[in-house]
Amino acid sequence: MKTYRKTAVIAGVLYIIGTVAGVLSLAFSGPIRVEQDVLASVAANASQVRIAILCVLVMGLSLAMVPIVLYPILNRFNSILAIGYVVFRGALETVGSFVTPVIWFLLLALGQLNAQAGDLTSSFQAQGALLVQAGELSSLAGIVFCLGAAMFYTVLYQSKLVPRWLAGWGLVAVIPYLAAESLALFAILGLMSGMASLLCVPMALQEMVLAVWLIVKGFSPAALASMSTTTATHEA
Repeated sequence: MKTYRKTAVIAGVLYIIGTVAGVLSLAFSGPIRVEQDVLASVAANASQVRIAILCVLVMGLSLAMVPIVLYPILNRFNSILAIGYVVFRGALETVGSFVTPVIWFLLLALGQLNAQAGDLTSSFQAQGALLVQAGELSSLAGIVFCLGAAMFYTVLYQSKLVPRWLAGWGLVAVIPYLAAESLALFAILGLMSGMASLLCVPMALQEMVLAVWLIVKGFSPAALASMSTTTATHEA
């Protein structure tokens, strides 16, 4: 019976890399995003913006690899949800992760032009405000993330590859996370607000616990044995 130990460790490490990179991106970009004059702030903190962009790219690529790494296992238990997980968290979410850096690069270029603009400043400010609003649509990527996460934790709960309390925690944590992203989409709640951050904490904690569990414990031997038995039966 294959233990898929290496697969579990790789997935756990990718989760940690992606989450740490995401937190760092917020740490570098957060103070800039809440400034009244975003363009001036971006121009004055160009290096900080570039680091935030790099962190977003690392986050997107790391988390996009998780569904690909886990697909061969998840597919044995629920092929439809496994494919949905790859599509939502592997493909669609990755697209969102690349849109955000593009917007920040445009803001950076616009901010530098704005610093030299003279009487065209108001025009640049209007364009900058439009880009900032476009960046707020990252809440759409957050909703995509929630749909993919719901599929993933449903498969984990059904398969018992990890303890059901851990998979159940993920399913419950999706709810406040989805609420935060939905409220941000309708401009009821700011993505950078304290309340939005609080609503996302349960999911952030759960994914870190899951990552550590995968690295230290791996997948349940009983669930893998069940998978092997089912495969052998089908082949027979």
